[in-house]
Amino acid sequence: MSENTSARVGIIGLGNIGQYHVDRLRELGANVVGGMDIDAEARERFTATYGIAAYDDHHELFEVSDAVIITTPNKFHEEYATDALETGIDVLLEKPLAHSVESAERIAAAAKDADAFCMAGFNNRFANPVEVVKAHQADGRFGDVRHVEANYIRRRGIPGRGSWFTSKEVAGGGSLIDIGVHAIDLALYFLDFPEVVEVSGQTRAQFGDREEYSFIEMWGEDIGPEGFNVDDSASAFIRCANGATVSLESAWATNRENNQDFIIRGTEAGAKFDKANGDLTIYGSSGVGTDHLTDTQVETRPNDAHHAEQESFLAAVEAGEAPDRNTMEQALTVQRVIDAIYRSSEENRAVQLRTANEVQLD
Repeated sequence: MSENTSARVGIIGLGNIGQYHVDRLRELGANVVGGMDIDAEARERFTATYGIAAYDDHHELFEVSDAVIITTPNKFHEEYATDALETGIDVLLEKPLAHSVESAERIAAAAKDADAFCMAGFNNRFANPVEVVKAHQADGRFGDVRHVEANYIRRRGIPGRGSWFTSKEVAGGGSLIDIGVHAIDLALYFLDFPEVVEVSGQTRAQFGDREEYSFIEMWGEDIGPEGFNVDDSASAFIRCANGATVSLESAWATNRENNQDFIIRGTEAGAKFDKANGDLTIYGSSGVGTDHLTDTQVETRPNDAHHAEQESFLAAVEAGEAPDRNTMEQALTVQRVIDAIYRSSEENRAVQLRTANEVQLD
């Protein structure tokens, strides 16, 4: 991305994630023209830090923007995204799509009808090791990929109880919708997003609702268990129409080591990607000389996946064309899987994906 791009970019939601985006946009030379937040202190801090105007009304920001990045709590995604799309403004919407599947469907419907596009903020797809896996997959190195083990586990990494992350009304859930969403998206991406037909899952709250416990990595003010009504871990098994499957583990807190591994099992080869440090190993076999196994360590240049995601978004804005990945159809599938895991846990049975309100995006 060249410096001083002409597309005017606004930020909605000026908390930590919003500032994270602005810092990287500025490194790219993007034309960040303003921010919006309902909190006066957040607006003042944004203007003081970046010297950029901040608004308390998103429609005022739309008047000076060609595109916006939305980083608000999940419950408020729909209002800002649909208003932007109806105004003809392109959107990069941080994960997940929304706090509920119904809200996510309305965002997808607005994007389908709009003259603008909405890109889902799944930045992990842009990590260099993931790019390598997808390129080898396209070349047929893995053969038929039929199963992915997806793990996003923190040993003690729970947000402050009383923050919006631990409120079911605002976030829509806990660890599953916060970090499990990344694991689900990346697993389905490695499978080329087949049709998901059935989910069996179990969510738990075993740590966040305790009066006293040791949280080594807690951020934000903690008011105790009364501020916590979401899950802190989840396990699930996902079945697809073509026979492909995903096993999922996600957790904010658990008594085991941190784990952000993705294991891809194909008929010709497999791979293990460690999201935490970018390590990638490809597992294969050969009959050259004599039958033997091969473990290939792949080293890529470190890259900032958020940078790459932003570059893709800005290039699409400049071209006036929706990007071909991180689509609404894919993001809506991820949201439906999350919804199905929560329903499966509540009903204590395997469930089909909800289709009654399905939005056709083709």
